[in-house]
Amino acid sequence: MRHSAVFTCRSDRAGEIYRALAPETGGMFPRSEVKVALEDGDLLVISAAAEDLSALRAALNLWLRLVSVADEMLELTGKAGGLGAGACIRRAEGMIPDPEKEPGRMTRPEGRKTGQFGDAVMVVHGPEAFDRGDVALLLDLLAPGGTVVAGVMARTAAEESGLPVTFDGGTPSSVIARTGGRVFLVNHGKTPESGRIFGEMVASRLPAGRSLVQLECSSRIVYTWNGSDRDREFARLLAGVAGFSLEEVTSGPQKEGPEREIRGCISGEAVLVEGLVIGTATADTVVLRQGPGGIRAVSGLRPKPHGLEKLGRLGKVDLSTAWCKSGRIRGPPPRAGKSVPATGRVVVIDHRGHDLYRSVAPDTCGVLAIGDDTTSVCGHICSHLGIPVFGVVDGDMDGLLPAGFPPGSVVVEVLGGRDDEAGRELAELDRETPVTWGDWVARALAALGTRCRVIHPPGKDG
Repeated sequence: MRHSAVFTCRSDRAGEIYRALAPETGGMFPRSEVKVALEDGDLLVISAAAEDLSALRAALNLWLRLVSVADEMLELTGKAGGLGAGACIRRAEGMIPDPEKEPGRMTRPEGRKTGQFGDAVMVVHGPEAFDRGDVALLLDLLAPGGTVVAGVMARTAAEESGLPVTFDGGTPSSVIARTGGRVFLVNHGKTPESGRIFGEMVASRLPAGRSLVQLECSSRIVYTWNGSDRDREFARLLAGVAGFSLEEVTSGPQKEGPEREIRGCISGEAVLVEGLVIGTATADTVVLRQGPGGIRAVSGLRPKPHGLEKLGRLGKVDLSTAWCKSGRIRGPPPRAGKSVPATGRVVVIDHRGHDLYRSVAPDTCGVLAIGDDTTSVCGHICSHLGIPVFGVVDGDMDGLLPAGFPPGSVVVEVLGGRDDEAGRELAELDRETPVTWGDWVARALAALGTRCRVIHPPGKDG
């Protein structure tokens, strides 16, 4: 779907602003087009069109800021008839994020690409930096030599964005640790505090003597964690070009022992370990303990029935290195992708949705997802991949993602039982054998019979 917007600014110096901006109307953003025109001698017209709202927002943030900068420069040179405290910017309210009203949104600061970061690597964590347009803006501003995406949902958001990035299945700390030269982390936390906490956690996991430069887009701060002189200067340059403030901080060593803290939680939100929801946060810090009988909650958590039990079924989970988080996995709904061949192999994802990318292959024709939240995650990611999903749930979904499933998907709710047993029964159906997806779904429904009901597609009952 094509999106467009037009903004007008009337000023006695519109002609000077137009002549300053006209040479810049090339392809600054690959997914958008901007035209600047001058009408009646004093009316500046900015027309923007883009393939999606994120690209449109990024382009408009840039151009409205450039108009403001040009106006300020003319003000300094004594030209009369200015825009009057940013008339163009005010015209955009309600559509373009205002950093004072929405501090979690990033706008284009003054400045242009300099090429000075061509030897640097940008490591991006989480989908929010893509969904909010941060990565598109930073790519334009900083022009790093490479961009690496760490994380499952970050990969999905990156693929949907169409931006030039590469993917790494490791954690941000492991990616940074094995990257030589200048490297910086980009994150957009759900709150500024959670963003800072995340940076501290990454910094504490880096090898001794290794510092971390973090661009936290939720607060527009560049953090230098345990900074060396070289990284302090690097952070200063990044902050100057990106328009962020600068803060030097120190992280403590990674805590050792049987306990693990999950900080930055909001009371009432889901808490996940290795992609499984284990309960609901009741405080801003959740404390878990690992013992001979598995992982248990110490404080700050209202355990979910069977949540920790399902975690135990994954085998031994090292709590010190496990993927832990709280809150929703992603906010925006999934985007539809291309369809896959109807014949191939069915991949089984058993209560571990973040394993999906490692499991699918070119010959995958469908995914069997076992578990409520696993079904949500697989449905969301597979919408982009175009792979249909057969989800087996028992009705305790936690709302981690907006609903979405690719065409051909079916979700069944087990009646009077648990999704585990029913799902594992289906996992043995034509295991490792090429099948036609429609035939496999029919056999799966027949195998479950009256033990389940179809809840997706809506209106169908098995």
